[in-house]
Amino acid sequence: MTITENVITTAGHSAEDRAADTAADTAELLAAIYRDTLDEADLDVHSDFYEAGGDSLTAFQITARVQRALGVEVPVALVFVYPSPADLAAVIDSDFLRA
Repeated sequence: MTITENVITTAGHSAEDRAADTAADTAELLAAIYRDTLDEADLDVHSDFYEAGGDSLTAFQITARVQRALGVEVPVALVFVYPSPADLAAVIDSDFLRA
């Protein structure tokens, strides 16, 4: 389910429920980006960028893919500060998608 589809199907839920659903969708999207960029099929939303072999080049690749997927420009430094897809998704949702 895409983020847009999720928003449509959760229209009857509270704002808090919709925000949690969107954050989960963003985390799953980021996990997919991490898996593909780092070529690690076992990564999930709680996987650590560093432990998966991430470096500055892959951090730039991740932020470029996030920008294409979500239409927001995320500073590459945030990948290092928030190394799991779940942590980074929370920041993207609160600071970029709801801004």
